[in-house]
Amino acid sequence: MLFIGYFEAIDSQRGIAWRCADSLSLREFLGVKLTERTPDHSTLSKTRDRLPIEVHELAFRLVLAAAAERGLLKGKTLGVDSTTLEADAAMRSIVRKGSGEDWKAYVKRLMQEAGQIEEGDEPSDEDLRRFDKRRKNKKVSNTEWESPTDPDARTAKLKNGRTRLAYKAEHALDLETEPIVAAEVYHADHSDSQTLADTAMAARTHLAEAGHEEVFREVVADKGYHAAGQLELAQSLGLRTYVPEPNRRHRLRWNNKPIELKEAIYANRRRTKTEKNSKLQRLRSERVERSFAHVCDTGGARRTRLRGIEKVRKRTLIVAAAHNLAILMRRLLGAGKPKALAAILDQLALALPLLIRLIETRKSTGC
Repeated sequence: MLFIGYFEAIDSQRGIAWRCADSLSLREFLGVKLTERTPDHSTLSKTRDRLPIEVHELAFRLVLAAAAERGLLKGKTLGVDSTTLEADAAMRSIVRKGSGEDWKAYVKRLMQEAGQIEEGDEPSDEDLRRFDKRRKNKKVSNTEWESPTDPDARTAKLKNGRTRLAYKAEHALDLETEPIVAAEVYHADHSDSQTLADTAMAARTHLAEAGHEEVFREVVADKGYHAAGQLELAQSLGLRTYVPEPNRRHRLRWNNKPIELKEAIYANRRRTKTEKNSKLQRLRSERVERSFAHVCDTGGARRTRLRGIEKVRKRTLIVAAAHNLAILMRRLLGAGKPKALAAILDQLALALPLLIRLIETRKSTGC
């Protein structure tokens, strides 16, 4: 049913349950008779909670193994990038850690400490907003604030500029054939420069468990992943990194620093100045972003309806497995989703009478 949610672009479990109950073809696919009830949304939630994340990883690896059998895994170059997933929690519901104050109570206390109001006074919402707008050094820190409904969600800025509670999703792709070999979910306050090696090792683990013998030797990422510690760790794991170096105002200083860090930085710098790096960066920006478009936008996973990073990781693994299944279907059938296959069949049905008429015309004319 979660696969159906991906292929039908349904993000909520209630929507998935309604669609499966309404469609005769989906009932047949699920093996549910007309006299039986399809599972409802609470069954999906309870089943996910009861099954450990290892079962979801197994499902993800089974699809990877099927892709490997069809030659869809080359195992040479890994492309890595991340995006944000909107959490099922609102910014206005966050509270202060320790005290449990919400925004109104917090700003009211600041007004009392600043002498704006007396203790016991109740300022209006307009007074609170006006005072909050004027105060300096105003930040929403994840170390001081949390969501009472989803403590694992973190404050992050989305690509459209809005500030939301979110998670960070990171994809690692086989750059040549595009299947997702690792779909990791981190807290939104984990920067890209902290997670490159972890995602690369997760990709290696998934491939090894899927029975694929080839091991990735190259990792391509954007400049947000550039960090001496991560590059050195990747090099110690036998990975050649292609991570552009961000512009710096000052030269790097290596006093009292391990020589391994310097070697990793300079080796990565030499590789990023080659023509091969330009080609790999173009592939990464095209294909990894395409995976986010399929999984998050048309696949319905941009806004998570779940609370807790463990549940979000389970759902992300299944959606990534459905994405890989779509790539496998495209290789076998020429269409990655049932709707696309139906469109192809409709076109063939329209073209068949014209083809028959053309053949009959040529027979009659002797051409």
